[in-house]
Amino acid sequence: MSGRLSTLSLQFLPTSKVEAASAEWALAREGGTTKLVIAPKAGAEAALAGFEGDRSDGILVGPTSPGNAAALRSRLAWLRPRTLDTQTSAGLGDRLGLATPGHVRAVRRVGGGIAPIFPQQSIREMARTNRTPVEVMDDATWGMFAEGWKDGTGADADHLKTTEDIDATLAVGFTFFTIDPSAHVDSGADTDDLATLRTKVAALPWAELEDSEAGLRKRYVGQSFTVEHLRVAFDEAVVLRAAAKYGKAVSHVAKMSRYLLKTAGTRPVELEVSVDETDTPTSPAEHYWVASELRRLGVAWVSLAPRFVGRFEKGVDYIGNLDELETDVAAHAAIARHFGPYKLSLHSGSDKFSVYPIAARLAKGLVHLKTAGTSYLEALRTLAALDPGMFRAIYAFARERYDTDKATYHVSAELAKAPAAAAVPESELPGLLEHFHAREILHVTFGSVLKETNPDGSLRFKDRLFSLLRANPESYAANLEKHFVKHLQPFAR
Repeated sequence: MSGRLSTLSLQFLPTSKVEAASAEWALAREGGTTKLVIAPKAGAEAALAGFEGDRSDGILVGPTSPGNAAALRSRLAWLRPRTLDTQTSAGLGDRLGLATPGHVRAVRRVGGGIAPIFPQQSIREMARTNRTPVEVMDDATWGMFAEGWKDGTGADADHLKTTEDIDATLAVGFTFFTIDPSAHVDSGADTDDLATLRTKVAALPWAELEDSEAGLRKRYVGQSFTVEHLRVAFDEAVVLRAAAKYGKAVSHVAKMSRYLLKTAGTRPVELEVSVDETDTPTSPAEHYWVASELRRLGVAWVSLAPRFVGRFEKGVDYIGNLDELETDVAAHAAIARHFGPYKLSLHSGSDKFSVYPIAARLAKGLVHLKTAGTSYLEALRTLAALDPGMFRAIYAFARERYDTDKATYHVSAELAKAPAAAAVPESELPGLLEHFHAREILHVTFGSVLKETNPDGSLRFKDRLFSLLRANPESYAANLEKHFVKHLQPFAR
């Protein structure tokens, strides 16, 4: 780049340099930290308004602070999250706040029209990592800026359960709101007898559903609907089971949607509905019923995550019969096209390499892939190569925490089937990340690893892990790029 930045003796990140109408912008390394550098054009000194930092000869050198991140998004439109509608998309969750450069490189390398979501984290994960919505947004902003990413991003406020969750994330600029009504899903309805189903349906919040049991029966009982290759038939048991299982969840999603739209005002936002974190699969008839009832209540959404057959466990490939999954995905994709079109969302979607070709083919581009913890595992892969002793210590600690931490996840790893930490030769430590049981153990214990303290109150693992990743950004980014290309390639056009 020619211009005022080229006259400075700073170690610039070459991919961050950008020239806009009012100024030149870049990131630079200075004294082991990253700095924002802005050089306004002649007569455009107002470009520095709202930024903090040292000013010399009209050039600002400032910190990568929340205030500067917000100001940068206000100046550079491509850093501001936007809505994605029904574009094929991928959420690239980042539990550590350091993964965006690697994510950007993977998306850029694959190309093919996949719309990325770089800022993505659930409220549950934020609590476990001691992060805030502001930090999630800002870390993605700096990562995109560092890599010169100008093709836009969504921003997923993931697995929201309360209106307070909406408030916290909407205020920061999130645009994609994943509503998680799992606490309101009655999976026991799958095995209830007809008498029990009748009792449960009678007790539904009919006023909130703007309906009555008589109206429900009139719309569905004895009805059959043709959806592409499907015939979706509703007898009394099928109707009552769907309503008993998902009725309260539908009411909750409608309330959350209305609150979001009212609070957002004129700001563009979009909604995802997630019913995947439940004990039992979502049948095609239940998906049809949920979509029909949400539409009746005026809810609009761009993607829906059903609970597919088989098991979508954390950080490992699909567990189940792929032929059965193919039949299931085909049915759910047909229903999504019928009532939307909207995207099928693959939650716990990381490392499901056997699933991607099936979903890409049957959803015909109407698909959203959601990943998160696999980027943390790639951080551990980087650690295993650079500091095997620390990796071994984290693995030993993860084994101690697993039985407690697995409680909120659908996982099947067994401690007895994972190698003991002391029994693994140093050269074989990275291989634990390919071992089913060890991988899941490492995956679900991330919160405990990041919060664990020494007797003196200092963090036992987090600070050392972050220092290593920040000192070796290319190693981490290269591992992420390689891993995510495998995730994204099947969805590229």
